[in-house]
Amino acid sequence: MSPRARRYRRAVAAAAAGRGGGGGVPAHARSRRTAPSLRVPAPLPHPSLSRSNGTAPSAQRSAIPPPPAQPMTSYSPCILRMVRPSPPLGRQKGAGRGGGKGSAVELPPGGVAMAAGCFRRSIASQLSKVLDLPPENLIKSISAVPVSKKRHVADFQLSIASIIENSSGDCSAQDLHLQAQQLAERLQCDSVVSAISAGPGTVNFTINRELLAKTVLQQVWKDGSEYGVKSELFSTVPRQKAVVEFSSPNIAKKFHIGHLRSTIVGNFIANLKAVLGHEVVRINYLGDWGMQFGLLGVGFQSFGNKEKLKSSPLQHLFEVYVQINKAAEDENTKKLAKDFFRKLEEHDEQALSIWQQFRDLSIEEYIRIYKRLGVHFDEYSGESFYQEKAQEVLKMLEDKGLLQKTIKGTGVVDLSEKKDLSTVSTVMRSDGTSLYITRDLAAAIDRMNKHSWDTMIYVTDKSQSNHFQHLFQILKLMGYDWAERCQHVSFGLVQGMKTRRGEVVFLEDVLNEVRSRMLQNMTSTKTTKETQDPVETAEKVGLAALIIQDFRGLLSSDYQFSWERALQSRGDTGVFLQYTHARLHSLEQMHGNAELTDVNVSCLQEPDAISVLQHLLRYDEVLHRSSQDLQPKHIVSYLLTLSHLAAVAHKTLPVKGSAPAVAQARLCLFHAARSVLANGMKLLGITPVNQM
Repeated sequence: MSPRARRYRRAVAAAAAGRGGGGGVPAHARSRRTAPSLRVPAPLPHPSLSRSNGTAPSAQRSAIPPPPAQPMTSYSPCILRMVRPSPPLGRQKGAGRGGGKGSAVELPPGGVAMAAGCFRRSIASQLSKVLDLPPENLIKSISAVPVSKKRHVADFQLSIASIIENSSGDCSAQDLHLQAQQLAERLQCDSVVSAISAGPGTVNFTINRELLAKTVLQQVWKDGSEYGVKSELFSTVPRQKAVVEFSSPNIAKKFHIGHLRSTIVGNFIANLKAVLGHEVVRINYLGDWGMQFGLLGVGFQSFGNKEKLKSSPLQHLFEVYVQINKAAEDENTKKLAKDFFRKLEEHDEQALSIWQQFRDLSIEEYIRIYKRLGVHFDEYSGESFYQEKAQEVLKMLEDKGLLQKTIKGTGVVDLSEKKDLSTVSTVMRSDGTSLYITRDLAAAIDRMNKHSWDTMIYVTDKSQSNHFQHLFQILKLMGYDWAERCQHVSFGLVQGMKTRRGEVVFLEDVLNEVRSRMLQNMTSTKTTKETQDPVETAEKVGLAALIIQDFRGLLSSDYQFSWERALQSRGDTGVFLQYTHARLHSLEQMHGNAELTDVNVSCLQEPDAISVLQHLLRYDEVLHRSSQDLQPKHIVSYLLTLSHLAAVAHKTLPVKGSAPAVAQARLCLFHAARSVLANGMKLLGITPVNQM
C-alpha cells in the first residue's frame, strides 16, 4: 500500500472517531507532514506609516492560541478544521445552492456603515460559526471579486490558503479545491448571500442583487467624497503625521520633465495620506546652495540683465548659466566663482542679496507652475537652511567616532558590515565644508524636532536610491531609531518626451504643448460641446492625459512617452476618464439631479448595472492596496475599468425614454459611478471637468 493510501485510510478512520476520538488525526497518522493549523489573519500593517519594526504598533500579530481540535472533514494532507455540524439548517424551499432571493431584502448587520464592509461582516459571521474563529479575524481574508469581461456571479471570495497556515508548502491545488468544496457545502444562503459556490481554492459568495444595489447606492450617496475611506480595512491603521518631500528643483533653473514625475507622484502620496485621515506636511526641499551658485553669481555679473530677470527670470538665468559654463574653462573664471561662493558662506551682504533675488524669483515662478499642476506645499525649505546645522552634524559624527579622515583629507562614514571601509559615504570636503548628504542629515534631524513625524517619505528618481540608503544608515548609526520610518519612493525615467520639432523640452513647454494639442483635438471633434472656458478645459484634460500615462505602470519603471497614445479620447487614457466624467455629469444635468429616496432597486438587475455595482464595491480594497505600496497604478486601473463599465451601461441602460422608476434608478447608478470616478481622479491630482 502506498504512503498516500495509508494516510487516506488513517485520516478517514480518525475523522469517523468524532470529538471523542482524540480530536483529529494522530500525529503519526500523517508521517512527517502535519496538518497546517488555521492562520488567524492579523490586521494588515501599513508599511508607510510605521517602519521602526516592520509594522505599526497596533498592527503587529498578537499571539492567539489555536482553536480547539476539531474532527477532520477531509483525508487530504491539507486540513481545514470545521466545527461538526448539528442537524443541517433547512434551506428555503426551492432556493437550492443558487438560493434565489432568500428572504425579503433587508440590510445586513451594520446597515450601510460601509457597502463592502457590511457584506464582509455578514459573510465572516457565517464562516466563524463553521470555522470556530472570531469574525474579525476572517474579514480581511474575504475580498471583492474583480469585474472582468467574462460575466461572473460572485461578488466576494474567501481564499482557503489565506486561513490555513503553511498552505503553500503543504497544500496542492487539488487539496485546496477539495477544502473549498467541503466548506461551501457547510454554508447556508440567507437574506444577504443568495448563492455560494466553490472555486479553485476559493469559496465564492453572491450577494442578493437588490440588496447589493440598495447598499452600494446608499453608501456612495451617504459618504460622498469619503466613500471607501471609512472601511474596516483601515480601522487598524493609526492616524499619524507624515512628512512628504517632493518636487525639489534646483533654483535658478527651469523645471525639467523629471520634476513632473516627482511633483505628481509626491502630490498623489500626500493626497492619499490626507484622504485617509493622516496629518500631512508637504515639503519642497530646494537645491539652493552649492558651488554652482558661485558660478551663477559671477555669470550674472558678466552676462545678466535686470529687465530680462524680472520679465522671464528662469529663462534668463538658464541662458546666463549656459554662457558662464562655457567661460568656466578659464581658470580665472573658476577662481571668481569660488570667491563668490565663499562670500555666500561668509554671509557677504552683496553676494547674499543677489542669491536671495535668484531664490525668491525662482519660487515665484515655481508657484505659478505648481498652480497649473494643482499642487501646493506647506513648506519651502532648502539646502541653504542647513549649511550651519550641517557643521553641527559633522561635530556629532566626530564625537560618536563615526567620522574618519581619508588620505585626501575628506571625511567619510564607514557603512561596511566588517568596518573595513569597503563601503563609505563621504560627508565632508577636504576643506571642512559640508556636502549634499550632510545637509540632508541635518534636515532630517531638524524635521523630527520640528514636526515629530511618524513617517517621512522622499520622492526622487531612482538614481538617488544609493544616496538615501546611505542617509538612512548614517542616521541609524547616529542613534536615531526613527530612521527606520524614513522611506524613499523612487521612480524611473520618462523617455521620448519631445516637441514637434524633436527637441527635449522643459516642463512648462510640455504643459503648453499638451494644452495646445488637446485644444486642437477638442475643436476638431464634432462631438465636442461648447464650454465656458475651452483653454482651461484643455489644460485640465491635458494634465489628466500626462498623469494617467505616467501612473499606469510601476513608478520604478522607465516608460516611453507618446503624445498620440496619451491624448486618445478612447482607450486607457486620462482623456477617456475626463470624457466619461463629463458625459455622466451632462446626463445628470439633462435629466435632473438624481434623488435616492424611493429608488426601486429592482430596476437595476441588468448585467451591465450589476457590473458597475460590483466594481463600486471594490473601491475600499483598491484604496487599501495603494496605501500599502504607495503605487497609484491600482487606482488608475480601477478608474479606467469603472469608466469602461459606465460607458457600456450608458449605452445599454438609457435614461431617456425609460419609465420614471427605471430612469430614476439608472440616474442614481450613474451618479454613484461619477461620484467615485471624481473621488479617484482628485486623489491622483486630476481636476474632473464637467464639459468637454
